[in-house]
Amino acid sequence: MNTVSISRRRFAQLLGAGAAAAVAKPAFSFAAEPIAQPATTSVVRLSSNENPYGPSSKALKAMSDAFDLSCRYPDEHVDELIQALAKLNGVNRDQILLGDGSGEILKLCAETFTGSTRGKLVAADPTFEAILNHARVNGAEVVKVPLNRSFGHDLPKMMAAAKEGLIYICNPNNPTASITPRNEVGEFIAKAPRQTMVLVDEAYYHYADSPDYESVIPLIKDHPNLIVARTFSKIYGMAGLRCGYCVAQREMIERMRPHQPWDSVNIMALAAAIASLNDPDQVANGKRLNSEAKTFVTSELEAMGYKQIPSQANFIMVDVKRPVAPLIQALKQRNVQVGRLFPALPNHMRVTIGKKTEMESFISAFRQIAA
Repeated sequence: MNTVSISRRRFAQLLGAGAAAAVAKPAFSFAAEPIAQPATTSVVRLSSNENPYGPSSKALKAMSDAFDLSCRYPDEHVDELIQALAKLNGVNRDQILLGDGSGEILKLCAETFTGSTRGKLVAADPTFEAILNHARVNGAEVVKVPLNRSFGHDLPKMMAAAKEGLIYICNPNNPTASITPRNEVGEFIAKAPRQTMVLVDEAYYHYADSPDYESVIPLIKDHPNLIVARTFSKIYGMAGLRCGYCVAQREMIERMRPHQPWDSVNIMALAAAIASLNDPDQVANGKRLNSEAKTFVTSELEAMGYKQIPSQANFIMVDVKRPVAPLIQALKQRNVQVGRLFPALPNHMRVTIGKKTEMESFISAFRQIAA
């Protein structure tokens, strides 16, 4: 029987670690998103809020070391990551639920807390739309409340729209990169009826540096209806690996767990996540590099007369002062991919913060199409 082996060193090379080993090409291929471009093209991808610097070198090594364990179910790695996350967030182990990215956490919340018999979903407009789609599939009414003038969540109107079901707060918000101030969020959570679940999505938590922003995880101990979602996709550079989690009181975790398939997080993602938490440089370097590139591109855009919504994330929302759809297509023709049209903000363009060279390519292309 013909077999193909892939060394740990080659595996690290495939992930961008730069190993020099040369082995036979595997007979299978790893599936990729349809919109992803081959690494050999010159496409600048600034469309999906990914971290262009990738995972920690320690995460890459951990995946390489764990390659031989791919035949095993990931029970031990699950336990180790849950223990690390519980310690990091100052909660008990039974308050952590892992997911296949925070996307799975959002899906579980929609399935558990919304539906024709459970209640509606209330969310901002615009916001990250995955949970809205899941709620609709689950038969729930979806109520969208426009952001306020500061591009924060209009929490009073969201509260008025909710009785039972689930309120979704993405903070910092995608696609606007804006925040809802901590005092407003805290007061909202304190006033929310016990029968109304509040899900706060903190996917971009690590990038926010405003004194008006803070995580609401410490509030969970006093609020059984509060769930906080986090992900390893952003600052930890693991978007393609899929690993996320939520923090909530044990009773809420137990309500969500039956909706989840067993072993939904793969062993490579678990190994990488554990190693990432043990790398003190990953978050600090990610924040610094993002800030430097963001300062460059925002300064260039402002010099050209284009303003942005103040960003607390790894992307910006630029007011292009005209319908954005033609500009998106024009950039695509110049091999620069940016975010899609968001109907609630038809004159705004979402641009992921890439590496400095990528932002230079974006500015060059933008000058051509915006002239």
